[in-house]
Amino acid sequence: MDLPINPPLAPMLAKAVKTMPEGDLLYEPKWDGFRCIVFRDGDEVELSSRGERPLTRYFPELVDAVKRELPERCVVDGEIVLRQGQVLNFDMLQQRIHPAASRIRMLADTTPASFVAFDLLAVGDQALLDTPLGERRALLEALLADVRPPIHVTIASDSYETALRWFDEFEGAGLDGVIAKPRGITYEPDKRLMFKVKHERTCDCVVAGFRWHKSGPIVGSLLLGLYNDQGTLQHVGVAASFPMKRRAELVEELRPYRMDDLAGHPWEAWARQDEAAAADRMPGAVSRWSGKKDLSWVALRPDLVCEVAYEAMEGERFRHTARFRRWRPDRTPASCDYEQLEVPVAYDLDDVFGGNGARPGP
Repeated sequence: MDLPINPPLAPMLAKAVKTMPEGDLLYEPKWDGFRCIVFRDGDEVELSSRGERPLTRYFPELVDAVKRELPERCVVDGEIVLRQGQVLNFDMLQQRIHPAASRIRMLADTTPASFVAFDLLAVGDQALLDTPLGERRALLEALLADVRPPIHVTIASDSYETALRWFDEFEGAGLDGVIAKPRGITYEPDKRLMFKVKHERTCDCVVAGFRWHKSGPIVGSLLLGLYNDQGTLQHVGVAASFPMKRRAELVEELRPYRMDDLAGHPWEAWARQDEAAAADRMPGAVSRWSGKKDLSWVALRPDLVCEVAYEAMEGERFRHTARFRRWRPDRTPASCDYEQLEVPVAYDLDDVFGGNGARPGP
């Protein structure tokens, strides 16, 4: 591969902000997938992850699409996403990372991925890293005006009001929020020069266990649960963002609730590491993502309730680590159910893709 920019290349990043910024900005949906920079030099194609690791072998259908749809020699920044009906499904996308070649081929046929382009870093012999974003966007639209699925060009707008509407509407299609990009910035790898506004909601959860911190006998994370329609306490994720001093304090706060005998605990089966527990992604269960990581946990009487902030749900679980807000002694554990969660209104994903080569505007 002999391009004006060759892998590895770290992507430019965005810093989180609480409110939608205004100014000379280009707004785009924040896609919920794998960040990916595509390098194409004729028949040579490499898909590079945010961590500068190759994704090429996991998405053979995208390699074929890149050869068919993108310019002969180019470097394009974007996101690999997996569509299920009218929403994006990140959990199914994660399953595409598999060591077996036969499994990869089967998944490429049954759950094909898409690539959403949002920046052009090189074309032909011209590197564009020093070109302002507004000019790069115009070139991207011109070059990819006629691309066909599974390659897409993200919609974009220079309207603040449109960005606010997108933030409210697009979550129903499984998107993460909105990205705001200053038009005049050049492309600086690994620098946080853009802005991201992500969804955040709160709910009350039962604290039914904890894990020790890797550094020693202090609390690493709280294991959170919500009651489902059958009255079963379902593990929904963890809260783990605590200062070190607070982690030590939590050891004493949780001590009265610790259970030496798991009999009667709603997650008793999880300690046995049986197949059913592992399949249900329970605490302590080993997965292909955790490997040899110690996921052992300490059971607590399911009497404590805390309020946490979360960004989105992925099935029955929090999409990312939740953030502890406060204890809720006024809430009963039984009241911590899925009914309290705010469900985003469904949105047609075709409208979010917006047609390949969508132009900025309201």
